[in-house]
Amino acid sequence: MNESLTPEQIAALVEAAKQGELQDEAPAQAQRRSPRLRTVNFARPTKFTSDQERRLSRSLESFCRTASTRLSAELRVPIELEVIASTQLTFSTAQSQLPANSVCAVLEVSPIDTRLLMSAELSFVLCALEALLGAAPDHAPKDRRLTEIDWALSRRLFGTMLSQLSLIWHDVADVELGLGALEGSTENAQIAPFSEPTLSLTIEARIARTSSTLSLLVPYCAIAPVAAAFSQRDGAGASGSDDAAEAVDAALRGVEITMRAEVADRHMTVEEVLALEPGDVIRLDGQAAGGITLFADQVPVHRARPGRNGLKRAAQVLGPVEEGR
Repeated sequence: MNESLTPEQIAALVEAAKQGELQDEAPAQAQRRSPRLRTVNFARPTKFTSDQERRLSRSLESFCRTASTRLSAELRVPIELEVIASTQLTFSTAQSQLPANSVCAVLEVSPIDTRLLMSAELSFVLCALEALLGAAPDHAPKDRRLTEIDWALSRRLFGTMLSQLSLIWHDVADVELGLGALEGSTENAQIAPFSEPTLSLTIEARIARTSSTLSLLVPYCAIAPVAAAFSQRDGAGASGSDDAAEAVDAALRGVEITMRAEVADRHMTVEEVLALEPGDVIRLDGQAAGGITLFADQVPVHRARPGRNGLKRAAQVLGPVEEGR
């Protein structure tokens, strides 16, 4: 049965709701909790672990630093590369989000025989080609179709960038990257199944006043054979740390440093130094019996006794310098 409420009754119900005094008339045993629903977005897989995603992102950041220097020197214009985004998608979704006017390069991973995809907006490619040919890219070039000469120069451009990325991947996972086919359309660069989980890494490239993007698509199947190398936390692995420490130690042992012997010292004012004349005696702040101090650059390392070896001055090491002296 329907019953209309007066404005006073409605106001009373609202006030009771504010005070939390409303009671459900339905019996307690009749109340049932609705099933919990979980929203699943199949377009954003989570196949890559956080360690793998972090390590791949950092390897690309290292690539940006080295490639920026290499490209700036080769093209003779300042170029800045910076990682700006990282997300997991299916390969078809990641591929569809690439700019339509992109030049795509298939990267072949050896010896595991898998493939990655690197793309660059046409504006970046054209700016780089103009700089390579001696022009000053002060403004964004007009879009145009690439000629056969342009494709040959583009292959050199991608090869230059790939050489830097290959060095980093070789250090991380002991694999090498080679340049495969160049495609002028993103649809033609099919390197993985449509539903394959893929890490999409986006780089902003700035040449003079032109800003464009580069992308690296890493299907999980492309790193699956070496996934353990990308799963290690930074600095993990005792053997790697020991090898690195030995390499650093070996490199430092070959560094040349200046060894000098100091009898003693004394602080003097500029006026006192200017007043020195031949025959003056300067009293040093040190005991004659204490010998001399041997310094490695600016660090005192040993106490020594002065002497000579044949026709040359020499110092005989007595022991390490005591702390506080």
